[in-house]
Amino acid sequence: MNIQTKLISREISEYLWRSGKTVSTAESCTVGNVASAIAALPGASNYFRGGIVAYSNDLKVKLLGVPSALLEEKGAVSEDVARVMVEGAIEHLDSHYAVAVTGYAGPGGGPEAPVGTIFVAVGTTDRIDVRELRGDDGREENVTRATLTALQMLLERLKNDFPLVSE
Repeated sequence: MNIQTKLISREISEYLWRSGKTVSTAESCTVGNVASAIAALPGASNYFRGGIVAYSNDLKVKLLGVPSALLEEKGAVSEDVARVMVEGAIEHLDSHYAVAVTGYAGPGGGPEAPVGTIFVAVGTTDRIDVRELRGDDGREENVTRATLTALQMLLERLKNDFPLVSE
């Protein structure tokens, strides 16, 4: 884990710890890297509920409740699927917040999106924010960028929801 990821994870830990809120993850192309970064700090069991790595579409359906029809219509790499992954993680892992990542890290893309297209979603039952990443810098860098974006989005959301927690 690079230093930037560690620093963001530490801030996330502080916000979640002080707010008493919990987080879970639903990941595809980042294969558990977001969960690993969140859970790396001592005391993570107080706020990290768990993570689901649903790399295949059938696991997105079975474990996260992504409708098969949505996958057929939009493809696994879409804003809509990222949103449903957040909803599924919150429901199945019983957390206040969830982070979801789905995309084509490489080396190949898909029919609906080129390699380097990744959707990152962060949300609660009330609001889900989604960011689309584009650009192919190679598989490893694509995964690193998506992981860092997911952590930054979660931290931004926590700072917005709990502005006084860090003071």
